[in-house]
Amino acid sequence: MKLLALLIGIIFLLVLIIRFKINTFVALVLTAAVTALLLGMPMQNIATSIETGIGGQLGELSMVFGFGAMLGRLVSDSGGAYIIANTLIEKFGRARLQLAVMVASFILGIALFFEVGMVLLVPIVFAIAVEAGVPILFLGIPMAAALSVTHGFLPPHPAPTAIAQALGANDGKVLLFGLVVAIPAAYIAGPLFTKVAEKFAPGAFEAKGNLSSIGEIKHFSKEESPSFGISVLTALFPVILMAITTVYKMTVEGGTTPKNPTTMDSIVAFIGSPSIAMLISLLFAMWAMGWARKRTTAQIMESLENAVKSIAMLLLVIGGGGAFKQVLIDGGVGKEVASMFANTSISPLILGWLVTVVLRVALGSATVSALTAAGIVAPLMAQSGVDPALMVLAIGAGSLAASHVNDAGFWMFKEYFDLSVKQTLQIWTVLETVISVVGIIIVMILNMFFH
Repeated sequence: MKLLALLIGIIFLLVLIIRFKINTFVALVLTAAVTALLLGMPMQNIATSIETGIGGQLGELSMVFGFGAMLGRLVSDSGGAYIIANTLIEKFGRARLQLAVMVASFILGIALFFEVGMVLLVPIVFAIAVEAGVPILFLGIPMAAALSVTHGFLPPHPAPTAIAQALGANDGKVLLFGLVVAIPAAYIAGPLFTKVAEKFAPGAFEAKGNLSSIGEIKHFSKEESPSFGISVLTALFPVILMAITTVYKMTVEGGTTPKNPTTMDSIVAFIGSPSIAMLISLLFAMWAMGWARKRTTAQIMESLENAVKSIAMLLLVIGGGGAFKQVLIDGGVGKEVASMFANTSISPLILGWLVTVVLRVALGSATVSALTAAGIVAPLMAQSGVDPALMVLAIGAGSLAASHVNDAGFWMFKEYFDLSVKQTLQIWTVLETVISVVGIIIVMILNMFFH
């Protein structure tokens, strides 16, 4: 019954947005309320569940998004994005631009949460696409694929790290096997999938993208632009801060959080938390792309205000996705899925992947579906002698499958690339599913060699 309620909820949402053109945020919250009633949740708890979902989704994200959009706008308004785009085109040539974007996104993605990576990379990808005269999606797909694989397979991202802990897997082994899975998956779902996508969804490649968050991309002369070095440093400042924390945790603290942190531990943890890293980076950007370029404080503040105006609706839409997801979790959809797989005899790795795929389709959140699946398959894994590191990656692959209307990533991709819901399902949902399927195939091959 609960899965039927979920199906009705998704159809209701799609009808509201596609047929009746209702604002996406309003449609998501309305759908969350209707679905909660269908799931039989007590009426007095529904509002709390929706508020918790929006708050949980936007808590840290609102700061990260806000500061990230401001930083991107400063880099764009000062000519930094233009100079980065120009230099990359000159160095790699138009033929290898996709590969350049994918490699850059992969490297950044290791240090950044998916959402943060998207916020920081979109302005630069847009600038490169405009400058090179290629469709924005031509570079957007490899960027999204690279960010997705790091999010699903590589510690220190929340899902792989938490599952590794839950299943007792070695972090280093997960990272090593994770790279073996992630690199081919990113290439297949990025540059190769783009060729296919251009054939079956040509209209999506005509979309100009939602450039409002970075303003109009102007042409600057080399003299009036900041240098390539300072532009890249400013754009990557949050990555550097978060990477310092990641490396420190893995080397000095052995990958665990110390029970009695020293002053140094506390300082490193402080500067590496996404919201603080973005705040420090924004202050640096205000100097490097503002005052140091002889821009007045009033001009800098204008850039910041314009950036915030442009992401207000995007933030609300992501919050609405959080509300829908929370209602599904509180309504017991996860438990219903768990009971479906209670007595089965298929390979534990395939089972781990399958359970996670079903949870991901039902709940939307990659991290929540992965952690729920870990709890379901942990007892099976112990009996079968499967390598815990491979189980972490099988679940990670499942957690990326079939992202659709109950996932914040779906709405981010749709809004940034200015696509319709249908086009987002054709591009984003298929891209995520390709990564998932390639991921589980490589995990099964690794299992044959290391079993």
